[in-house]
Parts: sequence; C-alpha cells; structure tokens
Amino acid sequence: MKKILFLCDGDNFSEASFAFIRQLSVHETISVKGLFFTPIDIEQMVAISFVPIAAPYNKLKEQEIQMIQKSQQRFMRACEEAGLRHQVHSYTSEWSKEIIEQESRYADLVVLSGELFCRDVPDRQPNYFMEETLRLAECPAVVVPENFRAIERVTIAYDGKKESMFALRQFAILFPNLIELPTDIVHIKNDTDDEIPGRDLLLEYTKAHFEAQYTSKLHFDPKKYFASWLDDKKNVLLVTGSFSRSPFSNMLKESFTTEIIKRHGCPIFIAHV
Repeated sequence: MKKILFLCDGDNFSEASFAFIRQLSVHETISVKGLFFTPIDIEQMVAISFVPIAAPYNKLKEQEIQMIQKSQQRFMRACEEAGLRHQVHSYTSEWSKEIIEQESRYADLVVLSGELFCRDVPDRQPNYFMEETLRLAECPAVVVPENFRAIERVTIAYDGKKESMFALRQFAILFPNLIELPTDIVHIKNDTDDEIPGRDLLLEYTKAHFEAQYTSKLHFDPKKYFASWLDDKKNVLLVTGSFSRSPFSNMLKESFTTEIIKRHGCPIFIAHV
C-alpha cells in the first residue's frame, strides 16, 4: 500500500492530479489523504487589512470555507467512485509550512497541480507557495499538469551525482508498475563527447530494475532546450532530483524543472535527498 497526500487550495480541485493517483491505484492499493487550504488571494488580503471592521473579513472567511468544503466533497466523491481508501485532513486554514512538513513526513508521496495550486497568487507558476511546498516536503512529490494523460513512457534526468541516483532509486521503489514502461535515462551536457558519468554502474543498476531502458547523452544546455526536447515526447513522466534549494538561490539560478512546470509540459517526479 502507498499513502499519498493530495494538496488543494480553495476550490482549485485538480482533476488531472486525481487522474494520476487513479492510474497508480490500478496496479496497487492506494490510501489518499486530502489536505485542503483556504485560497490565497493577495489582493483581497491587502484590501481587508485596511478595513477597520470585522464584517468584510468574516464574509470572506465564510466564502473560503465554502470553497474548501466544495473541494472536499469532490475529493471524497472521486475517491468513492474510484474505490480508494481516503480521509480528509481537519485543517482548513491558510497554507502552512508546518503542516506541509508534518504531513509529508508521514506520507510516501505528495501530489499537486502544476497549474492550479495556489493559482490566485498573481505570479506565474511555479509561484512562491508551490516552490516552498516542493522545498519543504519531506517525501517525493509529483507535479501534474492539467493536460495529463495516462503515462506511457518515463524519462530520467541523470547527471552522475548522488541526487539524480537517489531520485532514480526512489522512483523505482515507489512505482513498481511504471518501471515496466519504456524508460529513457538521459545525461545532458553541452559538450562534444559521449561520456556518461558512472555509465557501467548505472547500467548495472537500471538493467536490474527497469524492463526496457535506453541510456543516452544529449548535447545541449538543459536549461534552454530540455523542456522543448520533452515537448516532443508523448505521455511521458520526468524523474528529477531535489527541489530543495533556498528561495534566494532559486532567484539566482532557475532550473530546467522550473521551466517544465511553467510550460505545463508533463508530470514531474521530484525526489528529496
């Protein structure tokens, strides 16, 4: 059995994220816990902060609770229709670092939408709240685009470092059904030789775990071209390493993972060391 933490804010319920969970449940028993936050609307928060009376604030909070209840009902109905074991977290307040850390510590996987999660924030995805959620989560996460289709192929980004190998291992352990799919293990570096770090040991490991794996090197700058390369792949899931850099370092150096989330290109499995 696998325990999945399904994240949603307000009425931004993601049918695509739930479809991903449903695909996993075809092959194994899944237990899903829904964690629902109040919607985050910066403009409303600022406006209310200047109102000296409580009535507008109370009205907004009542509307937020109704949004959460609507999403909770959709979640429970979808779980019942899919025959999934499920529960709803009692927490119904604002997005919380502490709750994300605590709940993900006792989960196998976090699943959230790459487009709808905290989408009321006027920042392009991945916005601050998504980045912080991925950074804080103490288990792997999958970010799902709303154009999700059933996964037919896997691409693993490999650079020879411990983070990428750890991600590969976590993926193999968590998704025994998906390792049966055709799998591309790609090392991407903008140079002219065909060397792949630790290639022999990598092949020993992947041949022991993956049914049909293909290892190759791509000669381009991954931050510029990898997202476009993935766009040509059909129904693929990307496996990548940690998203745990600090918010400050993320401002200085954007990763190719961020670019793929922006483009809503494919589901992304993000591991944590």
